[in-house]
Amino acid sequence: MTERLTPRSIAIVGNAPDMADQGGRIDAADWVVRFNNASGFGAHAGRRVTHLALVNHGGQMREWLDDPGFISRPVVRAAGSILFPFARKAGPLEDPDADGRCWTAEAEARLGPLGSSMTILPFDVHRKAEAILRTRDRPYAVPSTGFLVALHVLSALPASTRVGLYGFGFAGWSGHHWQGERAHFEALRKAGRLDLHPLDEPLSA
Repeated sequence: MTERLTPRSIAIVGNAPDMADQGGRIDAADWVVRFNNASGFGAHAGRRVTHLALVNHGGQMREWLDDPGFISRPVVRAAGSILFPFARKAGPLEDPDADGRCWTAEAEARLGPLGSSMTILPFDVHRKAEAILRTRDRPYAVPSTGFLVALHVLSALPASTRVGLYGFGFAGWSGHHWQGERAHFEALRKAGRLDLHPLDEPLSA
């Protein structure tokens, strides 16, 4: 791995399809964290990646495992670190709910030859995310992978680290509490803990 052990700056890059060209600023960060299929990688969302978060439960990982070319994708090969957002399940490998099936062991075996480090996010991150998003009207919401990874990064690194969020559209699956996630990031922005870049803000390095 070539990235700094303690980065001065981090770009966390979401997958909103309508993000403007922000690749220059993204690539200038010490760490560049991307997600899943990494929309815009190699183009308007930049060409660097140090950490790649891959959802390790459910049908998306199954699709990747069934794809012979998955580990040949440029973003997968370039990532020095793989982050799995969900805990490894200790129960039977087969899950009656296809969306709940744990593919962590299979993913580790498939990605192992690349030599990337692989990390499962601590369960404490999930508890913290759920507590942040809990409201009287909505006592439970599934935190998005982007929200979980951003919380993990913010808690693991010193406050002096500059954290920029790019490509976060706060829209998609109704099981996520997008309004709550946006509100939390806005509060952190106002507190000076991170920069939340609008999708339509073109940025140069």
